Amino acid sequence: MAFQSPSFRGSRSTSGGSLTTKLFEVNWLLMTLVGLVGLVGVAMIFAATDGVWQRGAFQHLTRIAFGGVVMLGVAMIDIRLWYRLAYPIYVLGVILLVGVEFVGVEVNGSARWLDFGVARLQPSEIMKPAIVLALARYYHDLPDWKVSDVWGLMGALILLVVPMALIFRQPDLGTTLLLAATGVAIVFLAGISWRVISLASVFAAVSISLFFKFGLKAYQQERILTFLDPSRDPAGASYHITQSKIALGSGGVHGKGFMKGTQRQGEYVPENRTDFIFTVIGEEFGLIGGLMTLGLYMSVITVCIWLSLQCKEMFSKLMILGLTTTFTLYIFINLGMVMGLAPVVGVPLPLISYGGTVILAVMGGFGLILSAHLHRGVELPRTT
Repeated sequence: MAFQSPSFRGSRSTSGGSLTTKLFEVNWLLMTLVGLVGLVGVAMIFAATDGVWQRGAFQHLTRIAFGGVVMLGVAMIDIRLWYRLAYPIYVLGVILLVGVEFVGVEVNGSARWLDFGVARLQPSEIMKPAIVLALARYYHDLPDWKVSDVWGLMGALILLVVPMALIFRQPDLGTTLLLAATGVAIVFLAGISWRVISLASVFAAVSISLFFKFGLKAYQQERILTFLDPSRDPAGASYHITQSKIALGSGGVHGKGFMKGTQRQGEYVPENRTDFIFTVIGEEFGLIGGLMTLGLYMSVITVCIWLSLQCKEMFSKLMILGLTTTFTLYIFINLGMVMGLAPVVGVPLPLISYGGTVILAVMGGFGLILSAHLHRGVELPRTT
């Protein structure tokens, strides 16, 4: 199984201690970087809404601040508790997804939310860290020889397919694909044999055409066809991608300046404070602003990978790398979508796009990463 080599050892491996000690030893670099990304989101939402503070920027700032508290709180909790709660959190996520089937709130043709009166919750976002926790525990407990065994793979497949099927029915193709990619990454990182990977690749290649023909709805097929040929319907299905490219290209190298984007002012790009918010960055800050944003994201990802190298337990390593994979996929799927390099599937730019549940889910995930690193000296049980 992967990750069985001795862990990197820093000056100290924390296994407990007082709250004050934990606060001192938490990785504040990651906290700071995540906060900076969130502040970029506040500024861009402020610009996207013509400088009206109450049309999203203030709410985003409030959510980032609250998410920071959640992130720190999650980090303080012993990793052994998260290990024990991995399956219950997964089950809760599945129950919430089932609830969407019966009492979900429909918005723009998709029923993805549960309305609790004071707030709406999107269970599919909760399921992203939940599936990572469940798979990390599953492979932590699984004996080495079962990792590439049929029955070992079957258990991971069941954990993955159940939420994927429920999310696909909402319908939410983007989140379904993101969940699948995260699951595949964790299975790979757990140490599956290359023979199984080769067989799975052949099966996937054969299945793609069948899934496109029989598994996707008409509008989902249209999005993929539009991606392959953006010029086929410039006033209809291709409109998002076409206007997004125009906005990005008009920014040039240096951009037009903060609050001076003409494409944004003309509201040519739909959803420019949510899924297409990167067009605001590209138009107003140009290539330089886009690269700086990407560099900030890469810094977050690099720190997370570095933290995983310092953990010795399989659960902690897989959890950190699984959550980092999810975060990375968010970024590249969104940027690919905005630049016309991927179909439009409705995946937000993490911590920058306007949204509630996704911010809490992402920052809660970073809290789990910090918890794994903070308690890296703790020995976890292994149920075989």
